[in-house]
Amino acid sequence: MLILRLFDSISSKVLLGLAIILIAGFQYAYYFSEGGALDHQKLTQKIEQQREINAELKERNRILAAEVYDLKNGVEAIEEHARLDLGLIKPHETFIQMSTISTQYKPLYVNPYQNSDLKTNESDELPPTE
Repeated sequence: MLILRLFDSISSKVLLGLAIILIAGFQYAYYFSEGGALDHQKLTQKIEQQREINAELKERNRILAAEVYDLKNGVEAIEEHARLDLGLIKPHETFIQMSTISTQYKPLYVNPYQNSDLKTNESDELPPTE
């Protein structure tokens, strides 16, 4: 009977060790194998980024489709493009184009009397006189 108890004790320890090794192996395979949890997380992030890019592109395509429709069906859109892109005006008309500058625009002031280290083109420099 003593042998049975010793055998039971050793066998239970072996079975417990085997179970721990199997669980650790399965956990390793779950997290670090190809197609595991970490790969799944990376792919989920890539999918979300691609969805955002696709949403931006869909909006751009919608705007372009509306512009194409206006150009095909409306005279005003053609006139607007002719005025803005080509600078065309009607006879006896003064055309004033105003631009909208964003609120983040910061004007750059350059003092004309201050020496600056701006590079000039070599073709702009005069040859030395003797």
